[in-house]
Amino acid sequence: MHPKHQTDKTRLMKIGVLISGGVDSSVALYKTVQKYPNADITAYYLKIWLEDELSYLGNCPWEEDLEFANSVCEQFHVPLKVVSLQKDYHEKVVHYTTEQLKKGRTPSPDVLCNRFIKFGAFFDKIEDSLDLIVSGHYATIKKEGSVKLFQGIDSVKDQSYFLAQMTKSQLEMCEFPLGVHPKHEVRAIAEELKLSNMKRPDSQGICFLGNIKYNEFVKHHLGTKTGNIVNLKSKKILGTHKGFWFHTIGQRKGLGLGGGPWMVHSKDTINNIIYVNHVNSGFAGYHQFQLLEFNQIHHQELATGEYEIKLRHGPQKLPCTVVKNPENDYLAITLQDHQWGVAPGQFGVLYKENQCLGSGVIDKPL
Repeated sequence: MHPKHQTDKTRLMKIGVLISGGVDSSVALYKTVQKYPNADITAYYLKIWLEDELSYLGNCPWEEDLEFANSVCEQFHVPLKVVSLQKDYHEKVVHYTTEQLKKGRTPSPDVLCNRFIKFGAFFDKIEDSLDLIVSGHYATIKKEGSVKLFQGIDSVKDQSYFLAQMTKSQLEMCEFPLGVHPKHEVRAIAEELKLSNMKRPDSQGICFLGNIKYNEFVKHHLGTKTGNIVNLKSKKILGTHKGFWFHTIGQRKGLGLGGGPWMVHSKDTINNIIYVNHVNSGFAGYHQFQLLEFNQIHHQELATGEYEIKLRHGPQKLPCTVVKNPENDYLAITLQDHQWGVAPGQFGVLYKENQCLGSGVIDKPL
């Protein structure tokens, strides 16, 4: 419960559940209703797209979502409110993402959405009226003493990577009931309850993009510009691309090249060139880089030592050594093994066993 409400013993606990129209958030709503039968629960759908974007999004991206969200809320007798965060989304997520792409970096919009929109701008609008925020993220929060963030038990679905930029005060207000369930159990619960969206496939887009593909989002904001794909070793032109902003360091798929496998090594943003290396070229990748602006969730000062790191969302955690730079508070990361996909602009997330300690932006490999 939020500290400002702890002295009020007469009011009902007020809970807000973030709902998207998908299976995960719907089951999270169900579990909240079951756990807090006497609470005042409201579901919230966050609207973020501007009307002029419907030309590339096609059909209104929230119409179908809202239909499913309304259906689920009616089944559990929970009121649904729509909250418009369109301006905040464009200022804090879209603008940052496109500016990073222009620089040849690889931003992580989902990470930004959680900190600045779902649990940022939304908090700013409703924090005074709610004691707890629930969402369908696959992660776990423990509030014994100080707040701690842990991975969900489903290593494939685990979303602690996307939550690692959240602040301690944000996490203190949150609960993630799906963290103790593997995905198949969540789907089974939805089918047992006969939810209207029980067969609805998971979203493959980013953050609020739903079924809109990431490249469509990028194309709308940055357009296309033909450039060359060049073999880094021989300097031979192997093919063309539609803009360096569509590609990321370590990328293997979608290059359209024969004689592979090829992998993106680097980008020349001035001349719009993508440099690639053949996987069998002898280049082993990178094993040293910095994390900038590290957001620490762990309650104790992060010490030099051995940890694990995720370079992207997924089950893989890599052993690493962390050294804190006393001059600028940057973290120097040394991986145990070389990795191809160390992409500047993405977030590196540190773990100690299954506890998420925080994250920082990956700087250029050293």
